[in-house]
Amino acid sequence: MSQMPQSPQPTALSRCPSCEEPLESGDRFCGACGYDLSAVPPRPGDSPTLTLSGALAAAPPTPPEAASVDWPLAPETSSTGTPAPVHLATDLQGTDSGELPLPPVPGRPPAPEAPTTGSPVSAATGVRFDRSAGGEPDEYPLQAPAPRPAAASTPPGGTKVCVACRAGRVDHDGYCENCGHAQPRERDHMEDEVGPLAAVTDRGLRHHRNEDAYAISHTTLPNHTPALVAIVCDGVSSATRPDEASLAASRAAGDSLMAALPQGTHPQQAMHEAILAASHAVNALADEPAGAREHAPHQNSPACTLVGSVVTPTLLVVGWVGDSRAYWVPLDRSTAPARLTEDDSWAAQMVAAGLMNEAEAYADERAHAITGWLGADAYELEPHTASFKPDRPGVVVVCTDGLWNYAEAADEMAEVLPPDAAARPLHAARVLVGHALDGGGHDNVTVAVVPFPAPSQGAGSA
Repeated sequence: MSQMPQSPQPTALSRCPSCEEPLESGDRFCGACGYDLSAVPPRPGDSPTLTLSGALAAAPPTPPEAASVDWPLAPETSSTGTPAPVHLATDLQGTDSGELPLPPVPGRPPAPEAPTTGSPVSAATGVRFDRSAGGEPDEYPLQAPAPRPAAASTPPGGTKVCVACRAGRVDHDGYCENCGHAQPRERDHMEDEVGPLAAVTDRGLRHHRNEDAYAISHTTLPNHTPALVAIVCDGVSSATRPDEASLAASRAAGDSLMAALPQGTHPQQAMHEAILAASHAVNALADEPAGAREHAPHQNSPACTLVGSVVTPTLLVVGWVGDSRAYWVPLDRSTAPARLTEDDSWAAQMVAAGLMNEAEAYADERAHAITGWLGADAYELEPHTASFKPDRPGVVVVCTDGLWNYAEAADEMAEVLPPDAAARPLHAARVLVGHALDGGGHDNVTVAVVPFPAPSQGAGSA
């Protein structure tokens, strides 16, 4: 329910107006300085009892702690008897809560400032302001910084740029000079499509480098019929510099075939000579300065395997040394595919000698130990070549063991090969490499896809 407001009782002074000494209730004189407390006018006891309207009514009530403060009163006269000067609120320069002067009142000239002596310190922030007597501007103009030389937008010609930061130069070791990022090697993944045939090689998921290599090309025979050439080489990891061996062998064999076929050399004879040329190229890598082998007697000479094919409109020739393979997959999948090569491996020898069946031989840990390879420390070189005359169109798959380990049987390889491989050889090669990577990618993977019969010049992949 509503109650009438009660008139407040006068509140006694808590401190002496003269010396600020605490007072007790009922004191008439200050016990410290003897000030006559009766001379202090009593606090007005009236308070409004009517409700105010407008902005005043909306103002928040005075906090209780503020209402209990006894504000000191200025004496009406000074010690000389002269009445104290009267000031208006606008006559005094106010300050904000940070002890900084407020802006002047509009329309009124600013009050004169007292001369500054020394270096004043703000009581609020403790910051020292050192100003000369003559005065200094409040703002100091800053000189624009000297323009930096613009970085070259493009590196000098022939400079290899880092694939990570796109700014640093790549040194001869394959690392960025700016961020230190190792650069991907060019041979980690390569793809080529030359006319109607294609090849793809990939480092795989376990090896630190790609030791495979390939060479593909096409040419014209003396009777103006086309010839397709594919060479795939696999470096022997246990030998030194296997990546160099495979690259040298593939290039030498490819160049030999491209030189012999247009001159009318029979494709099978040309393949035999190409393998010999590849062998010489790998042997040349073993030519080292005198005494070099004395410091590393445990290292083997560079070595690799090789498999290749030559496809004409009527003839299919394959040649190999080692365990890289060639497969025949007819376009008519109702016809059985076939493997065209025999491995130079321990497992193949055991099967050929009748000592083991194929399942037992390839389950042995010695199965993939090769018995034939290209290299200076190889046994007597025996290049293998074979000629076929297919009676229907198909595709020749030339690959390293990095692929056929995941599709060893001919029917398994045919199942992975896309049906349109002859029309889209690059797509087919990518699918085969992807199959090996999905299977684990334990080795480098290289494959070439060659259609048979060789299409006439000008025909390519769709």
